[in-house]
Amino acid sequence: MLWACILLPQLALDGVMRRRAEPDRALALISGTAQRRVLQTVNAAGRELGLRPGQSLTAAHAMTRDFDTVEYDPKQTEHWHRLLAAWAYRFSSQVSLKYPRVLLMEVESSFGLFGPWPVFEARLRQELSAMGFSHRIVVAPNPLAARMLANAYDGVAVTCNDSLLQSLEQMPVNRLGLSQEVSTAFARMGLQRLRQVLALPRDTLARRFPAQVLQHLDTLLGRRSMALKCYVPPDHFEARIELNFDVESHQALLFPLKRMIADLALFLGGRDSGVQRFVIHLEHVPSVGSTAPDTLIPVGLLSAEREAHMLFELARGRLEQVLVPSPVRALKLQAKDLPAFVPSHRELFDERPQQSMPWEQLRERLRARLGDEAVSGLSFCADHRPECAWQPTTLGKAATDLSPTPRPGWLLREPEPLADPGLRVLAGPERIESGWWDGGDVRRDYYLIETRNGQRGWAYRSVGDDSGLLLHGWFA
Repeated sequence: MLWACILLPQLALDGVMRRRAEPDRALALISGTAQRRVLQTVNAAGRELGLRPGQSLTAAHAMTRDFDTVEYDPKQTEHWHRLLAAWAYRFSSQVSLKYPRVLLMEVESSFGLFGPWPVFEARLRQELSAMGFSHRIVVAPNPLAARMLANAYDGVAVTCNDSLLQSLEQMPVNRLGLSQEVSTAFARMGLQRLRQVLALPRDTLARRFPAQVLQHLDTLLGRRSMALKCYVPPDHFEARIELNFDVESHQALLFPLKRMIADLALFLGGRDSGVQRFVIHLEHVPSVGSTAPDTLIPVGLLSAEREAHMLFELARGRLEQVLVPSPVRALKLQAKDLPAFVPSHRELFDERPQQSMPWEQLRERLRARLGDEAVSGLSFCADHRPECAWQPTTLGKAATDLSPTPRPGWLLREPEPLADPGLRVLAGPERIESGWWDGGDVRRDYYLIETRNGQRGWAYRSVGDDSGLLLHGWFA
């Protein structure tokens, strides 16, 4: 087995940066007590201004005030960690969150699907960079070795135990995951590299150090197996973004909404499912003496989807129909209806014009923009009268044509007299007698006709009436 370690050195900062509309602006995450606020981490633009992690907020403001601050939130960092685990679950069924800011994943079993490791690694790096997360990636025969090698290397791929021993022997002792007390003791003995530690007699190490030290070294070298708890994707998705200012327009909500939808699509891809219903919560600024209830915007689909652009367009259409009653302080998205995703059937050579879209996407976009009641399907009824032969129905239900002969796609609301001198009768008559049970009795002879311009229509005259034909519908 081969294990990949994906180290995310600035996970908290990257998670905040990817949700900001101005990623190039200086930013610092702050923590600490109210009396002493400290810069937890700083982005590249902040470092250019002279800001450094560990610096007090007062000292930073003495240098410059041209930077933004965000409270460091460990819960949000955990949220990003699990979101990336859901992403990694697309590539491997064995993903572990044992270490903070680290993804461990077994990759050898996935080579047949994603290609050899260089190709596989390039894809992982490309997707992580596209999502906005900095990273280091290392591969080793066991997960602990991969984790420790990631402390000092990036891009190293060790595929056998002999090569693993050579790589680990050069590692500093204080980068091997040993406790601070043990690392200090080795340093006082003049042992700086693992090679020097392994050269000591094993019984000497056993007498001078706790049993956990030898167990750790054996696990590191692959002589002892390591138990890992694997990640299992949850059955629901929830994300929340607290805005930096009070928002009163739909337009300002679109950027954070798009980010949350992208995270939802990422989560769905990891668990190989789609979403059929999700709810957007607009959390409002509380008024004096009371808390304003959230505005709920449900987004329902007729079939499961997971394409980010489509889901965003549907959510955007629903959002634009809502009148925001008061300023919005935060945005939350909840998705609990996550059925299995079945990709739509596609032809090998798509003959649709480039600017067109599949019917399923067009249908959902119309429902989002016009409302659920404005878009419906048609179903046929057991009635031969054309004006009674169909009725509106819920989209998604299959309709069965009860007539063995073609019927026009466009039926006129009221029949119109035909006065075309070049009219030709192509077929007919077809007699329809029906409706005696509800007082709408009709007796008609229908004809398939063609006008002088080549248009085909459906016309009739009542039985016993020698007057001209009445046009009832047009064929496409």
